[in-house]
Amino acid sequence: MINRSGRYHARLVVPKDLRGIVGKSELRTPLGGDYRQALKLLPGAVAQLQIQIGEAERKSGNVADVPRYPLAADQMAVAHYNRRLAFDDELRHDPRWAQSGGIDDVLVQRLRDAIAGRASTEELDALVGNELEKFRRAGNFDAEKGSDEWRIAARALCSAEYEALERVLERDEGDFTGTPTAPILVNAEPPEEPAQHVSIKKLWADYVHTRQSAGFMKDGGRRQGAAIENLRKFLRHDNAAKITKKDVLAWRDHLMKTLSAKTVSDVYLSTVRTLLQWAVDNDQIPENPALTVKQPKPRRVFNRERGYTDAEAVKVLKASRSYEPNADVNGYVREKPALVAAKRWVPIICAFTGARVSEITQLRKEDIRHEDGMWIARITPDAGTVKAGGYRDIPLHSQIIAEGFADFVQAAETGPLFHGGKNPAEYATKAVRISNQLASWLTKSKLTPEGIQPNHAWRHRLKTTCRELAISDRVVDAIQGHAGKTAGDSYGDVTLKTKRDAIERLPSFKLNA
Repeated sequence: MINRSGRYHARLVVPKDLRGIVGKSELRTPLGGDYRQALKLLPGAVAQLQIQIGEAERKSGNVADVPRYPLAADQMAVAHYNRRLAFDDELRHDPRWAQSGGIDDVLVQRLRDAIAGRASTEELDALVGNELEKFRRAGNFDAEKGSDEWRIAARALCSAEYEALERVLERDEGDFTGTPTAPILVNAEPPEEPAQHVSIKKLWADYVHTRQSAGFMKDGGRRQGAAIENLRKFLRHDNAAKITKKDVLAWRDHLMKTLSAKTVSDVYLSTVRTLLQWAVDNDQIPENPALTVKQPKPRRVFNRERGYTDAEAVKVLKASRSYEPNADVNGYVREKPALVAAKRWVPIICAFTGARVSEITQLRKEDIRHEDGMWIARITPDAGTVKAGGYRDIPLHSQIIAEGFADFVQAAETGPLFHGGKNPAEYATKAVRISNQLASWLTKSKLTPEGIQPNHAWRHRLKTTCRELAISDRVVDAIQGHAGKTAGDSYGDVTLKTKRDAIERLPSFKLNA
């Protein structure tokens, strides 16, 4: 039984070899919102679902050698007892119940004789043969009529029927508190739900494939994949169907011993929650055990503005402009030309575009063009990753061109400008690596003050500067690749001319002073 949005359902996974006939991967029957009532209805609902599976099995012509959902005699007795009482509940809602004739004393005596072992095979068949056939059709039972196994099951059902009749008599007197006393019912072990195996590893691979097919996750979810692998190692199994909320809570507490609350919340729990919800949405598992598992994280406190000040920006751009790689004692420069170029050009491009640094480090020669008197950089997922999904064109500020960027591009070979990737599949990873090295250089060189992110600070600065110049946030969002805040923002286009006019209003940096 599962609970979906406060409503209970009986659920049965359809065997893979029968899904083509049934047309579903699982069957469900609603049981209502009351837990106790749902428990009463569950056995009958599951039995009906199992009968559907049994009918599909017969249609397939590949009837299993053993029952698909085997139940012991006592388990069938409990199921029959619960079904009978659930049926009694339904009947009592019908006004015609008041005119019924009550309990048949002859039937009661026949059941007593059967329980005591004094009934023949034909008498047992007359009493509970139809019920045994239901269990057979559901794939719970396959003993031949008259065999010892069949008689044991028949007598067990007679006990269940007798106990159910006792409850009916008690209810007729207004007592609905009665419980079974027969040992075969009291001591019965609950049936185990058939094991379902949904590989976590395959689930992740399928999820990544769907995301990449939609134009996302060009890096294959490298960082998120590490979180999934960490969960698999912690669980010591690869079955998503076995994961419980308790497992996820224990994993979260384990992660907190070595990772920050922000990383646990934003990377690890977020990734697993998203994957398992995708699995639910695609009928791989019934529920998302990570849905409500959260990790509180401290609110970040800022002790200064989040973008570069004018003086800080000029300091970074001057260092970038004059950067020369160090040579060893033999005059050999170990730093790769692509990284040298990134240190020279990426900061000033970010300063005037507010783009994410990895979007600039993934630029290729073919992404830069001259059109209608302006130089334009195209940020496109073809070159790596773009958080907003699609491409965007950004006019380059005249100071970038005056510094010689156009000459640099024209002299460069076709392909990435700031990393050495040869295979498009590795562009995103290479671009991120260069952006990290750039941030490390800014930090180690003490060019970035404490309290700001060395690369992201350009995005904050551009937003601030544009507000000071009264440039529309809608235009700035289009330049920076931010999604619109309202539905209205998706109407109309921010043209290249509009972007160019906004960017050219940005003041040049005084780098010669």
